[in-house]
Amino acid sequence: MTDTVREMQKKEAETPETGERTRACRIYAPLVDIIERKDDIVVIADMAGVDEKSVDITLEKNILTIYGRVDPYTPENHRLFLSEYGIGDYQRVFTLSDEIDRDKIQATVKNGVLRLVMPKAELAKTRKIPIQAEGIGGVLNLS
Repeated sequence: MTDTVREMQKKEAETPETGERTRACRIYAPLVDIIERKDDIVVIADMAGVDEKSVDITLEKNILTIYGRVDPYTPENHRLFLSEYGIGDYQRVFTLSDEIDRDKIQATVKNGVLRLVMPKAELAKTRKIPIQAEGIGGVLNLS
């Protein structure tokens, strides 16, 4: 049981090599599922506490960055007695290959689950190559 609980806990994100954070809060790396389909790649990220207004997705060159801001919530006239769930922002960075059509990436969020649909570029899609029959050595001459 202890191993299962440990696996399910959120993992804190590492400080990116490109700079330091300016917001004083924990940053977690959201768990993701990456699904490759015929025409696209889908990324599903668990980001509890975020909505469409608190998620920022940027694409610079080949680097796709997902950042979700979560503000701590305590009901009015209450104080926190015990907190077992870590509250913090989310950040995950991916390097995209050339097989993604960057202009057609779509993102939606519902109930704290972010869904990115990244269509494959035309060159990366699987296609059937037609085969034509040809005689050995080219054209047969029977004269």
